[in-house]
Amino acid sequence: MLRNIGSNWILNVLRIAVLMHLTPYVIGALGPEGNGVWVSIVSLTGFLKLLILGVPMASVRFLAEHLANDDTKKANEAVSTCLGICIFLGAGAALIGGGLYFFFDRLLLENPRWQHLGPEVFEAARLAYLLVVAQVGVGFALRLPYGIFDAHQDFVTRNWVMAGELVLRYALTLGLLALDASVVVLAVVQIVCMVAEFVALMVLIRARYPAIRFGLGAFDRAAVRAILGFSVFTLFLNAGAMLAFRSDALVIGSFLGAAEVTHFDVANKFFEPLTELVLGIAVVVMPTATRLRTQGQLDQLGAILLRWSKVAFSIVMVVGVYLATVGPEFLSWWLGADYDPSSGPVLQVLTVSFLLYLPVRGVALPILMGLGKPGRPALGLLLMGVVNLAISVALVRPLGILGVALGTAIPNVVFAAFVAWLACREIGTGPWTYARHVFGRGLVGALAPAGLLLALKHGLGVEGFLPLLLAGLASTATFAVVWVLFVYRDDPHLDLLAKLRARRAGAAS
Repeated sequence: MLRNIGSNWILNVLRIAVLMHLTPYVIGALGPEGNGVWVSIVSLTGFLKLLILGVPMASVRFLAEHLANDDTKKANEAVSTCLGICIFLGAGAALIGGGLYFFFDRLLLENPRWQHLGPEVFEAARLAYLLVVAQVGVGFALRLPYGIFDAHQDFVTRNWVMAGELVLRYALTLGLLALDASVVVLAVVQIVCMVAEFVALMVLIRARYPAIRFGLGAFDRAAVRAILGFSVFTLFLNAGAMLAFRSDALVIGSFLGAAEVTHFDVANKFFEPLTELVLGIAVVVMPTATRLRTQGQLDQLGAILLRWSKVAFSIVMVVGVYLATVGPEFLSWWLGADYDPSSGPVLQVLTVSFLLYLPVRGVALPILMGLGKPGRPALGLLLMGVVNLAISVALVRPLGILGVALGTAIPNVVFAAFVAWLACREIGTGPWTYARHVFGRGLVGALAPAGLLLALKHGLGVEGFLPLLLAGLASTATFAVVWVLFVYRDDPHLDLLAKLRARRAGAAS
């Protein structure tokens, strides 16, 4: 597991590096309001992805099960059936997205708060919207091949493809925006990168898994019901996530305007790569749970839950403590003249909630999915999204974007506690044992780096690149020492000090 998860983490480091450079570049090219238009387009069209009904996740689960039983025939039937469903659903998404064009036009482009942007921006926004709708619809089928790599647990190869797509998108964005600073360019870049990604995946599937056929030839009508039955709960998960994390831009755009969308978005930017970081664990944990269930080895899941939940929490804490203490100063350096002080408190509020939400999202939830128990967490996440939307709408007028941040943060924490409890009950681990093992020493150990950052912030000051960099390095080094000597000391699942001593003894001999 560690090799696959490690490759996922390396990919996410690359994503963060690209994010760090592209975000201020895109905002500088389009302006805060133009960038707000683009974020609104992505947020609205993102809801179309719900129509895929969780078929890609279902494909991973069923493929992993058939591969564990060495049943290639059933595996190909699963691939063909999922592909057929995705083509049908993708066409439906494109049609519905076309219908939502009028909603997009009236909700945002005809909004009085947007009228100063001018007709040229509106025309570009309309074309970009239609291009993204087409990209989403076609993408249902074109991104399905990733499920084949996930089911084979071939995450290293998969991540090489993703890294190549990321580099291509980075280069095209820089080059094409320099020629034409328009949201249409960003939409075209997404389409080109998606097609290149699909071609690379198909070549690799033919080379690495010649027995797997990516086509409609083995379509099995009898399997449709089973796949969609699992997918319905995944739809609830995706719908909840969309309401929780994608509706914010639409709420802000409707009540406050395009520029405020950007001010919220830059504060929220860090959590997508941070989520991807813990999902690097999730995409390995889910098929592993399915395999263990198929092979009758469920007794191993307790150790996986405790070990990797603690690892996820530790990683999130390193980033989260830094953002919660010196996040506003970091935004000020990163965005320069485009920075708005209202983004800083938003970043801090969101950070605190994600410290608890992400470890559960990265480990406990995929274990339940892999065990075929998606119902309650799916409904819980859907309810979380609805509550998020309701609180955000209620607080956006009196508190602005900070109110929307609170609307995201509060349901995050409640959902995390609920899913952690479900996972513990399912595999027979006591909730108190889970909380103490995952969070206990970690929270105590975080006091040292947090105190160091606060001392640097209020003592020496951390404005500018070099002070921020040194503060981050000092905080990370403190975390490393505390993690080895205290947090993971005598840990029954991952004793870092014992591992270091064993490695030193091996090197000495």
